[in-house]
Amino acid sequence: MAKKQYKAETKRLLDLVIHSIYTHKEIFLRELISNASDALDKAYFMSLSDDSIQLDRMNLTIKIEVDEKERTLTITDNGIGMTKEEVEDNLGVIAKSGSYNFKQNIADKQEEVDIIGQFGVGFYSAFMVADKVEVYTQSIKGGASVHFESTGEDGYRVDELDEKLPIGSKIVLHIKKDEEEEKYGEYLESYTLKRLVKKYSDYIRYPIQMEEEVKEYDDKGEVTSSTMELKTLNSMVPIWKRSKSDLKDEDYNEFYQGKFNDYQNPQKVIHTNLEGSISFDALLFIPSRVPYNFYSAEYQAGLQLYSRGVFILDNAKELIPEAFRFVKGLVDSPDLSLNISREMLQHDRQLKAIASRLEKKIKSELLGMLKTDRENYEKFYKNFGLQLKYGTYANFGAQRELLEDLLLFTSSRDKKLVSLEEYVARMPEDQKEIYYVSGESVEKCDRLPQSEWVKEKGYEILYLVDDVDEFVFSILSQYKEKPFKAINQGDLNLSSDEEKEALKHKSEEKKDLLGLLKEALKDQVVDVRLSTRLKTHPVCLVADEGISLEMEKVLAQMPNADQNVKAKRILELNSDHPLMDALSKVDADKVKDYASLLYDQALLIEGFSLEDPIGFSNKLAQLMIDASK
Repeated sequence: MAKKQYKAETKRLLDLVIHSIYTHKEIFLRELISNASDALDKAYFMSLSDDSIQLDRMNLTIKIEVDEKERTLTITDNGIGMTKEEVEDNLGVIAKSGSYNFKQNIADKQEEVDIIGQFGVGFYSAFMVADKVEVYTQSIKGGASVHFESTGEDGYRVDELDEKLPIGSKIVLHIKKDEEEEKYGEYLESYTLKRLVKKYSDYIRYPIQMEEEVKEYDDKGEVTSSTMELKTLNSMVPIWKRSKSDLKDEDYNEFYQGKFNDYQNPQKVIHTNLEGSISFDALLFIPSRVPYNFYSAEYQAGLQLYSRGVFILDNAKELIPEAFRFVKGLVDSPDLSLNISREMLQHDRQLKAIASRLEKKIKSELLGMLKTDRENYEKFYKNFGLQLKYGTYANFGAQRELLEDLLLFTSSRDKKLVSLEEYVARMPEDQKEIYYVSGESVEKCDRLPQSEWVKEKGYEILYLVDDVDEFVFSILSQYKEKPFKAINQGDLNLSSDEEKEALKHKSEEKKDLLGLLKEALKDQVVDVRLSTRLKTHPVCLVADEGISLEMEKVLAQMPNADQNVKAKRILELNSDHPLMDALSKVDADKVKDYASLLYDQALLIEGFSLEDPIGFSNKLAQLMIDASK
């Protein structure tokens, strides 16, 4: 038969397939194996409804053959095959899928069959690596055997053969010659082919076989014999498709370590599946340690994506929120079109639906661990709690509702981690706010002068020791209608009316002294006042509303930080401390030095560096000299 030309729009689509739709040329093998798998599925399905078709599913196979001398790669299946009309219809028209039509034709029978290729361009991916493609096929329906041949955009020809071929299809790729930037010859190497089968088609449910050379060696390491053996390259049954009741911890651990190159077992396994408007199987793992490059740009987050056991994409970030980027694993969905590019897949609405379900599932599993296996959860939180905090703060708190119940902070009650839900549940009835304080460590927070009074009042304090904590609380603002309140910022409003009246009276008595101190520190503080929050300590530094003292430190450490962004500092003095009586006896001309010493003391307590440490040292020495006279 004379060569036929593709239509103009078909030529443009073919050019698109070869040069644009597929990101990596190696995808061609995945596509052709998937087509072969579909052909086997169709044959098996037809045998179930047609008694005249005798088929042994145990003998359904896909075979790969290589002829390096002729530069051909052959993929053979004993599936449904094609008639001449079907070859013309399916291979002569790009983007018309025989698999899709097959599935549509059985839809009225309300029967379901898994068909991978439904987009209709997979076969033509062969032209990314081959300058000529031949197809030899014999339909299960009978009729003449058919030969199809095409060199790509130049057109194709279809002929009926005189000889009768075995039922099925054989695709022969004439691999292109190597170029400077493309080494097409690698697709004739058994190592490369085995690697690609393992990567993309390991879970195709039929054996993918290829002959391999098997050598025997003597005691000296020399080859004594060489034979060719037919070996199966794929494992066929994915672990995530097996019933959870049939799997043991050892099965999951072995799969995880091999799949994700971890020498330790995962801390938690989440094996789930969903059927409905969107169906998928998911096998997720929470590592038992933080990957060495987890907080670097080199770390590749995301899940592996499969469709009906066929690998589509690695590190699919769209499947998992950034806050859960520590989760490793994979998703296999029959509802995804395999024959589309990675770029197109990223915007697939079905991916978003899967991601939403996974997000809820991961949170549910973590909450379950928090409530029923606290020791294990705290181990997880030690590894990845910081990531949850970053996720809470990121994107202006877009994920706050997802994450706020998973956060833990150290409590002043017993120095143990507590969730916000647990904190609120044990708040006294008269407590209106969630109290917290930030510091370099739990020990530092616990010893702050401001903590003593709040704890004596019977209120629990959350100790924030990570730099991101201040940002998290600023984003959260409140939890279950309980606002967050820093104990070293603003007015705590914890004093009784009697205590407020007494403080007002003492402030009036010390008005002149407080005025002198404020004047001496006018460049460092916005106010000097008697404190309601000091119990046994003489002095403390607090911030007015706005930027907190700890936030000032965090912002100052950032690259290109504006050093003028500071909290409004207030120096508070304990009216009941003996220091106040001592200050009242100091000569007015020495108040400035005392004010500077008190301010420097308060700075040190809060973890700030002194602006003039030498001056502080000299004034302290002089104070000791004066006291000895």
